[in-house]
Amino acid sequence: MNRIIAISVLLFLLPTFVMSQSSRWKRTRYELYGGLGATNFLGELGGSDGPGGTFWKDFDFSATRPLMVVGLWYKVLEPLAVRGALSYGWLSGDDKNAENEYRNQRNLHFRSPIIELGFQGEYSIIKERITRHRRSRRGGFSLASLNLNVYAFTGVNFFWFNPKAKGLDGKWYALQPIGTEGQGKIATREKYSRLQMSIPLGFGVKYPLTQKISVGLEYGGRFTFTDYIDDVSTTYVENTLFTDPNEAYLADPSEFYTANGDRLVMGPNDIRGNPKYNDYYMFMVINVTYKLRTGRNGMPKF
Repeated sequence: MNRIIAISVLLFLLPTFVMSQSSRWKRTRYELYGGLGATNFLGELGGSDGPGGTFWKDFDFSATRPLMVVGLWYKVLEPLAVRGALSYGWLSGDDKNAENEYRNQRNLHFRSPIIELGFQGEYSIIKERITRHRRSRRGGFSLASLNLNVYAFTGVNFFWFNPKAKGLDGKWYALQPIGTEGQGKIATREKYSRLQMSIPLGFGVKYPLTQKISVGLEYGGRFTFTDYIDDVSTTYVENTLFTDPNEAYLADPSEFYTANGDRLVMGPNDIRGNPKYNDYYMFMVINVTYKLRTGRNGMPKF
């Protein structure tokens, strides 16, 4: 009789226990995170391919620049999270680093700050286990024993950039106001906006150091809708459109020469870039996350 009562009590309490375990992740569904990392850029400048580039052939390790990121994660479901992030970094490219002779002679370069506000959805391919104690490894090594959280993400980002180049006097000048490809000077060419949108696509790995703190590594590429992050996209224009010698140089600093040694001045319809491919940039970040307790009102407790 006592056994029957005990079993009945256990069966009665079992659903409550299971529900408690399955919803445990809700207690720490908010996570603050910050990270440091690196950026790189695929566009018309630098790289190893021809004047317009073919994506990965344009990768130039020397163009890697620093990056800082802060953000907040929120778990909608145990394997599904959304997050907002603010990133600040730099992008750059330089034809002097290119293996292609045409690019070397074209002699263009740029650097640009990039400020990105991102809203992304994240799906855990291997979800994080919320446990009080680390799993024993006496049974041998396995991927599960590492308690890794492996995830993929995508979403939408808004970013601001401002490409600059070094002029004849050695100072850095913002290129968009100049209109180096005739923007604002030729009726058919409007100035591009320095505020743009991108679609991120990437993956990451997190490893828990404690119940609240994790470290992670994340890579994310950004597919953009602009070809002007480096201020290069289409063709040269008549250099006489620029009355300022410094602006004329920034539009065409090329070092193309004839067989007689005379410098060639580029003009309308001469190739400067390739509008077939939009620019692409990428972030690699080492981050630290901190889990926040969720209050009874559903909001995080700082």
